[in-house]
Amino acid sequence: MTKNNRFDFAIWTKLLPPSEIRALLEYKVKWNFGGGLPGALPIETLSDILVEISEENKRDYDEGRYGKAISLWNYGPTGGQEFCLRVLADRMRRIDGLYLDEESGWKDVVLTAGSQQALYAILDTMIDPGDVILTPSPAYLGFLAPAFKMGAEIVTIPTDLDGIIPEFVEKAIPLAEKKFGKKPEILYVVPDSDNPKGTTLPWARRKALFDISEKYDLLLIEDQAYKEIQFKGESIKPIKSLDKENNRVAYLRTTSKEAAVLRMGYSVLPKGLKDEVLKDKGYLDLCSPTILQKIMAIYYEKYIDKVLPECLRTYQKNSEAMLKGIEETFPAGKHTKPNGGFFVWYESEKLFNSKQFLIDVAIPNDIMFVPGAAFYPIKGWALEEDGSKLVSSQAKTNSMRLGYSYNKEDEIYEGITRLGKLLTNELG
Repeated sequence: MTKNNRFDFAIWTKLLPPSEIRALLEYKVKWNFGGGLPGALPIETLSDILVEISEENKRDYDEGRYGKAISLWNYGPTGGQEFCLRVLADRMRRIDGLYLDEESGWKDVVLTAGSQQALYAILDTMIDPGDVILTPSPAYLGFLAPAFKMGAEIVTIPTDLDGIIPEFVEKAIPLAEKKFGKKPEILYVVPDSDNPKGTTLPWARRKALFDISEKYDLLLIEDQAYKEIQFKGESIKPIKSLDKENNRVAYLRTTSKEAAVLRMGYSVLPKGLKDEVLKDKGYLDLCSPTILQKIMAIYYEKYIDKVLPECLRTYQKNSEAMLKGIEETFPAGKHTKPNGGFFVWYESEKLFNSKQFLIDVAIPNDIMFVPGAAFYPIKGWALEEDGSKLVSSQAKTNSMRLGYSYNKEDEIYEGITRLGKLLTNELG
């Protein structure tokens, strides 16, 4: 301990503030549209699975199968247990159309503490200070913050109501190489109902992003946190389905939205990257809990397709209630109309500071949302709307992310209409 109880912390701790979203969770309000908490979970099914596992485990112990009984509560392989990896690989091969060998494809799957740990480990193994990455604008805070922490040069790419625009990605690459003296290494996207905007990339854009990544030798991180949470429109194949040789796309999934927040993510990674991520994960947490893998293996093998549709109906009703309230009461602006996921993004026509409005008006009226500025890099670069040059990144303060995943539909409608009236009064 140093003098006066002060430690000599790493430089990044002084530069990177705490997560704005995590800080908002401290507030207790009636209408909380701030977090991305799953509110439609298959509780009965998960409880039944726990009972099934418990009875089997006790039976193994009572009948002398000590090794099997104890293994459920013990350390395991860093990347995950074979019984769980096989179930997940089989589902991704059948449902997502991934090129995974029926016998050995499970070896390409890695378990992490949610997909967040996979994001962190990929950046940790690939990024040195000054390396360049490309992201949508706005983008998921949980990717931007670690990228900033590791010293990456973050270049944000314009988006519209269909997500990131591939032509601008291709324009940004030579501009970034000219500015930083090195080409980008990573392109990050959330193709289905992205966080924070809720947009879904059409197939043509997915194909274009894959082709650009091939052309310029980029690692494409496909964060598919909301792949299973799609409640309208046609299902679109993931970008990873184009990666036949498994050497271009890091495909990230999570159980948190489609099962429960057990902090278990599952990814399919190119081999060289997979080896380094496993090395990193070994130092982060040693291994994923076997008991959680057992729960998820049973859930994905027997139950997900039976119980998830009811969860999706709930999320669809919630989103419709939110959209109805926005369209009836919000001032002039534009908002997304998600096919799935948890979020709607709103930008007003008039300029205003949504963070100040949150503090001064919304919270005192028992309403919470996340100001849009939270989803832009602390320090970064943005491609101009005309694609001509890179400029210092500026957050759009007249925006907000509104989450509909947790509250009930009548509560959502009531709270959103209240928020809309407060906004209308604020913006005149």
